[in-house]
Amino acid sequence: MKKYFAEGLGTFLLSFVVIASLHGTFPVSTPLLAGLTLGLMVYVIGSISGAHINPAVTVGIWSIGKIKTPEAIKYIFAQFIGAGVALYLGRYLGWETTLSVANTARVIFAEFIGTAFFTLGIAAVVLGKVPTDVHGVVIGGSLLLGLSLAALGSNAVLNPAVALGIGSFSWSYVVAPIIGSVAGMNVFRWLVHE
Repeated sequence: MKKYFAEGLGTFLLSFVVIASLHGTFPVSTPLLAGLTLGLMVYVIGSISGAHINPAVTVGIWSIGKIKTPEAIKYIFAQFIGAGVALYLGRYLGWETTLSVANTARVIFAEFIGTAFFTLGIAAVVLGKVPTDVHGVVIGGSLLLGLSLAALGSNAVLNPAVALGIGSFSWSYVVAPIIGSVAGMNVFRWLVHE
C-alpha cells in the first residue's frame, strides 16, 4: 500500500509545484522547477515505488517488462488521484491556470518527442546503466530536456496526470506522452541489448 501512496504523493507534489509555478512568479522556470521536483522525488520515494509519478512512464516501464499489468494499473490510478488532489487544492487556493489546450499535429509531435527524450534517461536508470547516486539527477535532467523540447510546440507537460492537475488535459496530452514513453524506453532497451 505504501508504494501506491508514494506514487499519489509524488504526483500530487509534482502537479502542485507546476500549478504554483504557473500561477505565481518564481525566479526559475516551470520546467526547471518540475525537473528539480522530479529529481527530489526520485531520491525521496524511489526506493519505495520507483518514483514513476507519471502514467506515461508507468506504461513505458510496463512495455519493457519492468512492471506487471495489475501493478501498473494501480500505479496509474494512484497517480491520477494525486494529480486530482493537486487540481482541487490549487482551485481552492484560487490558483486557476489559463492554458490553451489544442489537439493539433504540432502538439502531438511536441509531446511525443519531449517524452521520448525524457524517457531515454529513465530507461537508462531502470535498466541499470546509471550509478545509483545520480538517479535523481539523470531523471530530473531528462525531464528538463524533454520539457524544453516540448515547449516549442505544446504546453510541455509530458505527463497525463499532471495535464489533469494543471488543466491541460486532452487526448493529445494523454496519448502522445504514452506513445513517446513506449518509444523512448524501447529504443534505449534496443540500444543496450546485448
